[in-house]
Amino acid sequence: MNELRLLPSVDKLLKTSLGNAAIGDYGRPQTIEAIRVTLEEIRESYKSGEPLPEESAILEQAIEKIRRNLQYSLVEVINATGVIIHTNLGRAPLAKSASQAIVQLSHGYTNLEFDLTTGKRGSRTGHAESLLTQLTGAEAALVVNNNAAAVLLCLSALAKRRSVVISRTQLIEIGGGFRVPDVMKQSGAKLIEIGTTNRVHLQDYREALEKPAAMILHAHRSNFQLVGFTDEPTIAELSSVAKEYNVLLMDDQGSGALINTQQFGLTHEPTVQESLQAGSDIVCFSGDKLLGGPQAGIIVGKFELINIIKNHALARAVRADKTCLAALTATLLHFLKDSYIENIPIWQMIARTKEQTKDIATTWQNSLGGGDVVETFSTIGGGSIPGEKIPTFNLSIGVPKPDKFLKILRNQTPPIIARIEGNRVLFDPRTVLIDQEEAFLNGLRKAIHRMYPNT
Repeated sequence: MNELRLLPSVDKLLKTSLGNAAIGDYGRPQTIEAIRVTLEEIRESYKSGEPLPEESAILEQAIEKIRRNLQYSLVEVINATGVIIHTNLGRAPLAKSASQAIVQLSHGYTNLEFDLTTGKRGSRTGHAESLLTQLTGAEAALVVNNNAAAVLLCLSALAKRRSVVISRTQLIEIGGGFRVPDVMKQSGAKLIEIGTTNRVHLQDYREALEKPAAMILHAHRSNFQLVGFTDEPTIAELSSVAKEYNVLLMDDQGSGALINTQQFGLTHEPTVQESLQAGSDIVCFSGDKLLGGPQAGIIVGKFELINIIKNHALARAVRADKTCLAALTATLLHFLKDSYIENIPIWQMIARTKEQTKDIATTWQNSLGGGDVVETFSTIGGGSIPGEKIPTFNLSIGVPKPDKFLKILRNQTPPIIARIEGNRVLFDPRTVLIDQEEAFLNGLRKAIHRMYPNT
């Protein structure tokens, strides 16, 4: 007998209590189409050897399909990958204070460009500037919408149609095809490459600066390591040469570290403060990497240079909006108050000990009644501290078809994103937010039931 004949019809499913409820919640046309598509998918799965689900399971799948169709395409997900600053998952999750600031300042009007003292038009560029200058020691600061825009704006304002000297060791490409040489070209600056792919010397800079130039650009390799037979001058040495030839020194730092990462057992990541103290005239960095805030490009440096950049025509095109400035301000305050570990999610994750991850993974194992607790590594990710690994414990679940299991997890609400090692799926407690744990465990139980409906 062909078991497919046992599949209920669309009409029969519509007449069930779940079907009637779905019609009430989502409308008859949406419900009919979702059931029809679900039944077709089940027929195809049956041909591959999958068992036929029960009526209630068919309707649950159809209702889940409707929910996905009607929800926003941008949704909250649970990151169980162990990659802390996950570019594909939105990089840094915001501190609660940053989220609250966005809500508070977005549902009504603000003084974004209004001076409350004079009652006249003000400037948005002043918001967050005082916090940034206090934190970094810079004379002035400007916030734009991302670090690529920050670099483009600085080069356009300070080096258009003039030469910019950069080492071949720093002609980097980051995610999404962003290449330093391409940005320099778009700014109108003239790229002067020096050195080789693994070594550059001060003499290379001096020789290049014998001809008129606007600046030296130093690009920090925040997303890969250069190892082996390598050599590069320090920021302090570059500053000395820049002063010798009366040119600017700009440091595209990217990752935006404001604290000493060695206190967490990590490799030392150069900080913004160190770059300025060593003699950089301008430093650019991201708001959503090691700062742990919203997507933003932050420019700090000398007052007269920041003033030129602020008044450049491109500054308006790449300016930050009120939600970005609100979230960034809230994030910066945690660094000023030395409360970043307690409040900024990425630093909570980085500071979490291996023993703490083991305790959480064991709790998950006990709650689910299965799986193994295994020792492995988390990574920083997001173009920050490349190659650095943090010891951690994961919950490991062995399944015959791990890719299928990951797909089921992605189709949960909220979706769960994990990783595969061999034929096992790993879940890292380090990157699952505390207030997501209940939803994570519920979603994992549902996924296991979908994978093994008879258990």
